[in-house]
Amino acid sequence: MELKDLASISGKPGLFKIIKPARASIIVETLDHEKKKMVVSANQRISVLDEISIYTNTADGATPLQEVFHSIYREFGEDEALESDATNAEYLSFFKAVLPHYDEDRVYVSDVKKIIRWYRILLNQAPNLVRPGSDEEE
Repeated sequence: MELKDLASISGKPGLFKIIKPARASIIVETLDHEKKKMVVSANQRISVLDEISIYTNTADGATPLQEVFHSIYREFGEDEALESDATNAEYLSFFKAVLPHYDEDRVYVSDVKKIIRWYRILLNQAPNLVRPGSDEEE
């Protein structure tokens, strides 16, 4: 499994594995133990994880999500060191440690929280996607 096989769907919690396109929709499967399949219409906002980048103040202007996940793993491993009741300042401090040159004007706390939720899901369901050097496995 690769990030290009996974998506976030606006209004639905969690991540989804893209199974196949259907007529004016796609078929997805939840990335949890239930593996529930559903059809998602083209009207819904679907973000493929491989196409997501985080704004930075570097020459490139952005860092791919995969690199952010690898950085989190290198810095914190399987314990990203944030409690569920962490403050917004703690989330931003965490993200600064992971991606020092992120664009503070365009990356919001809600973005950081979402990235951490996705990291936790992937760590449990597809750990090869967050561990550096293990992209080709599985």
